[in-house]
Parts: sequence; C-alpha cells; structure tokens
Amino acid sequence: MTVLLIACGLLAGYGLGRWRPYDRLADWVEWQIRIRLHRWNTRPREFVLFALLALTDPLTAVYAWRHRHDPPRRRSPAMVIRTEEPQ
Repeated sequence: MTVLLIACGLLAGYGLGRWRPYDRLADWVEWQIRIRLHRWNTRPREFVLFALLALTDPLTAVYAWRHRHDPPRRRSPAMVIRTEEPQ
C-alpha cells in the first residue's frame, strides 16, 4: 500500500511539473496586469492580482511593492538623425 501511495505521489508530482500551473498562472497574471489593467482597476481586484503575483513570482512582487511610489524614470533625449545636405 505504501509503495502505491509513493508511486501515486510521484506521478502526481510529475504531472504537475509537466503542467506547470504556477508558470501558467504567472503568465496569466502578467498578461492581465500589462494588457487588461483597465478591467482590474478596483481595489479588491488589484489586491487579488497582486496576491496572485506574490504567489507566482514573489521577487517581482516585492520589487513592485518597494518601488510603487518611485517617480518615473528620466527619459533620454530624443535621437537626432543626421542627413547629408546636398551642396
């Protein structure tokens, strides 16, 4: 009986490893945050998305939480395209 339970546990672990539910959930959360944020603009929904992000990618969630009130980055100057003038 113990051997059967160990075999079932190994098969379940292998199946979850192949299916990768956390990676799929992380991809879905990132897609929702980046592309469809207008659907998630209420506080409870934002909290749910942040909680899912914290579960699936904790380092990114901690970085986002620490830097949530940072001012936007300074933009580099516009690129100048030089053209040769006919003489």
